Amino acid sequence: MAQSSQAADGLASIPALLQRNATRFADKPAYREKEFGIWQTWTWSDIKREIDDLALGLINLGVNEGDFIAIIGSNRPQLYWSMVAAQSVGAIPVPVYNDSAAEEMAYVLDHCGARFAIVEDQEQVDKVIDIQDRLTLFEHMIYLDPRGLRKYDHHKLHQFSHVQEQGRAARDEFTPDLEARQAKLTYASTCVMLYTSGTTGKPKGVVLSNRNIIESAKSSCEFDKLALGEEVLAYLPMAWVGDFIFSIGQAYWSGFCVNCPESPETMMTDLREIGPTYFFAPPRVFEGMLTNVMIRMEDASRFKKRLFDHYMAHARRVGPAILDGKPVGLMDRMKYALGNLFVFGPLKNTLGFTNVRVGYTAGEAIGPEIFSFYRSLGINLKQLYGQTEASVFITVQPDGEVRDDTVGVPAPGVELRIADNGEVFYRSPGTFESYYKNPESTASTKDAEGWVATGDAGFIEPGTGHLRIIDRAKDVGKMEDGSLFAPKYVENKLKFYPNILEAVVFGNGKDRCTAFINIDLQAVGNWAERNNISYSSYQELAGHPSVLDAVQKHVEEVNASVAQDEMLSGCQIHRFLILHKELDADDGEMTRTRKVRRRIVEDKFHDLVKALYDGSQTVSTKTEVTYEDGRKGYISATLTLRDAKVFPIVQGKVAAE
Repeated sequence: MAQSSQAADGLASIPALLQRNATRFADKPAYREKEFGIWQTWTWSDIKREIDDLALGLINLGVNEGDFIAIIGSNRPQLYWSMVAAQSVGAIPVPVYNDSAAEEMAYVLDHCGARFAIVEDQEQVDKVIDIQDRLTLFEHMIYLDPRGLRKYDHHKLHQFSHVQEQGRAARDEFTPDLEARQAKLTYASTCVMLYTSGTTGKPKGVVLSNRNIIESAKSSCEFDKLALGEEVLAYLPMAWVGDFIFSIGQAYWSGFCVNCPESPETMMTDLREIGPTYFFAPPRVFEGMLTNVMIRMEDASRFKKRLFDHYMAHARRVGPAILDGKPVGLMDRMKYALGNLFVFGPLKNTLGFTNVRVGYTAGEAIGPEIFSFYRSLGINLKQLYGQTEASVFITVQPDGEVRDDTVGVPAPGVELRIADNGEVFYRSPGTFESYYKNPESTASTKDAEGWVATGDAGFIEPGTGHLRIIDRAKDVGKMEDGSLFAPKYVENKLKFYPNILEAVVFGNGKDRCTAFINIDLQAVGNWAERNNISYSSYQELAGHPSVLDAVQKHVEEVNASVAQDEMLSGCQIHRFLILHKELDADDGEMTRTRKVRRRIVEDKFHDLVKALYDGSQTVSTKTEVTYEDGRKGYISATLTLRDAKVFPIVQGKVAAE
């Protein structure tokens, strides 16, 4: 596939888009941030000045073209400006997950050879100082929040506002240099380097060019008609490609406003205040919101609960059809309108979704029941399938073609093909340039013709052209009897239940499937309080017989559902246990984007997996854990293993076995 060498509308870089926006949309809001309960707004002309001042300050500090600058912190306007300022001086921004442990952060900063870091606060400053002796090229650090840093050595530690002040003072001296560097930026110049989540090994640095980001932003904005008046909430990790595309790529292409919440704790309140028109969240966020809704309904009066259940049952039946503009009877429409007045409207307002025109979920498959719930409310939630290596977009769901069992059709400019082994391949203008310092992985992932191996197994539906993803190609296997093993399919069904936060299903090459379950502490804890069940820890609650009974009921309901899929009926869960700890990224069991590292979990808890298959009724185990302050410790537990009812299909009907 021939890549476009012509910059979109003659705009070859993000700084060029900034220049256009500062002229065309000068007085329109570009960024908002809530601080001390008050929203502050910067227009496009404001942020052009802020970014230019910082860029001049970076030149004054000694930043060279081609340098790597790590960006570490939560969603702050100044950190977004830092990425564009870095690009303006010919440097390469490298966003880093702000909750990274020291080892993870040291790996990324050392691997890219970062000379500079721009960080949010004392916590991130301390992390970088702790690993500084392992960073051979590192020189200077810039921080936003000065609290707690007054007595630090400031020879190579600089306050963000002071760097800007020095840039303004040196404007006459360095402006020609800045303009010359910006003039060198082309479509082929590196825009950003983002590290993969490292599900199967060390994270890889994905090099994305201006072409990748701008072409992806342009085509996706046109696809969903994203325009100047959109409002988005930037709350997802800045190191994640989705946030970069939505909060910089699409925002700079369309000129819409990016809103930064005050803190993760106030995110839901801030979401309601902003009322975004364009919203993105991974499935875990939608799952968490649904869990909160269900908890509130359990605590509601009997009348409110009956009202909710009555209208939601109707919404699930006709809501998605109304949303898609399909024919629905007058009486059904009138009843839905009443439901919207009494239930759906207030609920959407509580969630902050009243104004959402386009909503997306991606990152991993969302449970069909969860997906259906939001669309039943009239929220235009769609699925997209993407990767860091694709600059996000591989497939998207057009309005009117939204389904819970597919991830849509190829995004504009994207080509798909399915290999003989079922693996999905794509190529597009968003296809990454390379993995940094890793030609072997680049060559094994992207061939000479630009086709990229996704690592996912799927197929394209005849007639509709929709892509269906079965699972990760490496996770799809065969049961001992030859039937298909696709664990994610079952895990997503389990996670629909508010009580279940995470599930890991085993069974490849085995005669039956088993599972680890993580309960949702908030949902189950709320249930325990209502039932006067006392507990002192997650571990104690997870082992309570009533909790095991509730989870067993969920597992058996999922088994009944799975049994109805002839292709995947062998994936029913025969035995399960509730883990004594939550799977945690700090313990290496999940990635920073909350994806389970299946192989690591299976290896780490091999004694528990063995017990699930050898018929044990209980098993004692000892597990190393990482505390919030980074210290290591151990927890011991004796876990109860449960058998679950499975359902064979008899002449097309499900019968209990």
